[in-house]
Amino acid sequence: MGKIEFIALMALLMALNALAIDIMLPGLQEIGASLGVENENHRQYVISAYLIGFAIAQLAYGPVSDRFGRRVPMFFGLAVYIVSSLCAILVPSFAALLTLRFIQGIGSAAMRVITVSIVRDIFGGRAMAEVMSLIMMVFMVVPVLAPGTGQVVMLFGEWHLIFVFMAVMAAVIGAWMYVRLPETLHPEDVRPFTARSILQGFRIVLTDRVALCYTLASTFIFGALFGFINSAQQIYVGIYGLGVWFPVAFAGVAAFMALSSFVNARLVGRFGMRRLSHGALVGFLAVNALWLALTLAWPGHLPFPIFIVLFALSMFQFGWIGSNFNSLAMEPLGHVAGTASSVLGFMGTAGGTVIGAIIGQSFNGTALPLVTGFFTLSIIGLVFVLIAERGKLFQPHNKPV
Repeated sequence: MGKIEFIALMALLMALNALAIDIMLPGLQEIGASLGVENENHRQYVISAYLIGFAIAQLAYGPVSDRFGRRVPMFFGLAVYIVSSLCAILVPSFAALLTLRFIQGIGSAAMRVITVSIVRDIFGGRAMAEVMSLIMMVFMVVPVLAPGTGQVVMLFGEWHLIFVFMAVMAAVIGAWMYVRLPETLHPEDVRPFTARSILQGFRIVLTDRVALCYTLASTFIFGALFGFINSAQQIYVGIYGLGVWFPVAFAGVAAFMALSSFVNARLVGRFGMRRLSHGALVGFLAVNALWLALTLAWPGHLPFPIFIVLFALSMFQFGWIGSNFNSLAMEPLGHVAGTASSVLGFMGTAGGTVIGAIIGQSFNGTALPLVTGFFTLSIIGLVFVLIAERGKLFQPHNKPV
């Protein structure tokens, strides 16, 4: 498999996660009406239930993939994703839908954990950061297209067709992997699947200062993104009245993030992960500080052009933070890549989900809870990076690979 095909396949496997979240957004109102959900904020549980299952299951896939290889656990996860999607077509209640979304998240966790493990099996250092940036660039095309796709799918039927679409996409991508991607786990890196070995792997990951602190920084930054995803429909449609133009606004910001990932991939080999991600984190904090100040000072709601420009600028910085922080966390843990991806993924997703849910449930008819969350979380993220780097930012520790 060539590098371009490899990046495309890895990106699409990871993108099944984003698809399961973003394609649902245009259908939340219809799902709520169809299943008798009276509280508007409770529709967000369709996202949260998926993310909880996604977070918890990540703890299992890493140790399993370090013992049995990458392919078998990946196909198991894809099968769970497909079956739960098809079962969601028949749900009689909102509680049943949330249960199936939780199960779908359990399946989807394989695509996140094992994909990162596969990349780490093959690449390291700045090379991994470059590949992860390109993967993230393709990955971010999904938020560009998914809400609009969900809107189009519902033109041909009810919201149930969204789940059919997800199942078909997972089946196609799974077939591509089955045919084209061989096993990537090196025989010398196979770890026994015992309680002692698993706990030892967890200890290796959790006692590495750099890996742990970069993961915690990512957790809080991703919490801001999850907070936006939870309340995006209420802000774009409820506050700004975009209606059917909601997917266009959502896609525009996601496209900006994809551009950011592409630029990062072009620059990371020259400038290094630390210089780029640290600069982006400082920029993220600065933009969010301005965004919060204007939100507090402006009478009523910020005009939509100002809101979307500041949000897009914030998300552009986010595009440089995500892939680099992930690579920096994984860099010292190549010998336990599956377990490392599992633990770090669980921490990032579980923490980000809880933080995002808090922001989403704080929605009060204004964008202030969201903007306050972005600013606060950017400060916390910076604190953890400073701990990881012993107070020194922009130090090019890694040489090109």
